[in-house]
Amino acid sequence: MDKVLITDKSNALLQDGLRDLGFEVVNMPDVDQAYVEANIQEYEGIIVRSKITLFETTLKKASKLKFIGRPGSGLDLIDIEYCESNGILVCRSATSNSNAVAEHAMAMLLAWMNNIVRSNNEVKQKIWRREANRGEEIVGKTIGIVGFGNTGSRFAKKLQGFDVQVLAYDKYKKEYARHLDYVKETDLKEICQKADILSFHLPLNQETKYYLNTGLIEQFQRPFLVINTSRGGIINTANLLEGLRDGKIAGACLDVLENEEPLTFNDLEANMYAQLFEMDTVLLSPHVAGWSAKSKIQMESFLLSNIADALEL
Repeated sequence: MDKVLITDKSNALLQDGLRDLGFEVVNMPDVDQAYVEANIQEYEGIIVRSKITLFETTLKKASKLKFIGRPGSGLDLIDIEYCESNGILVCRSATSNSNAVAEHAMAMLLAWMNNIVRSNNEVKQKIWRREANRGEEIVGKTIGIVGFGNTGSRFAKKLQGFDVQVLAYDKYKKEYARHLDYVKETDLKEICQKADILSFHLPLNQETKYYLNTGLIEQFQRPFLVINTSRGGIINTANLLEGLRDGKIAGACLDVLENEEPLTFNDLEANMYAQLFEMDTVLLSPHVAGWSAKSKIQMESFLLSNIADALEL
């Protein structure tokens, strides 16, 4: 019987579903990279999230591997080119958590504009500052969305009814917003000229690494709020920090960071993140935008279906 290794926490739905497809399931949610390196040759399938990397060095050892399953959408920790060249199917559930990500981005935007987190913390300390916590409405604002795939388009739909102008840019799509009359398909130049708010919805790859850097920041005509619910590496954190200090960036809503393991910060990172975390113009969450209670189930359900289709089971 073909064996499948599950390398992260999962529901019974995924485990039972794989058994129903005829696999022997080895459920090891606490497994580390070293185990995978040493034992991947035993498995026909492997389910990964974000702690295990599957690059060429590892995949060369996977002599039996037929498929990789990824609950969610990000594939930056998998060598897709190697998989395609060697007949390894890569299955994911790309649309299953797009609504959760869009709602989280919307929640961060509204919380930031209305100083919800700061005022909540102050009131709990019996500090009553009405004027200092006066919010700002998003009505009339221009919002730039970079990347108009599953999450970018969902975020745009959440903005309907807020009376905002949405400028969308996607290098690899055409006529992608024709069904949304309040969204204008445009280029990065117009977004830099007009946007008050910039939201990223991109995969992380060589092309998008440090997409937001000093060069792009300098092109914006006014201070802007940046929202990132995609991958931390989309933003050059050092450049972001400089932009926040200089007032070229009004604030940041970040669900993702370049380094998401605080206990591993080197001295440079520790100093950089300490400064970032102290800013009340920065709103943070621990990479949970796509992790709603509903999306967790949907991700595994969609993944099972995609595995069955890919393997023609």
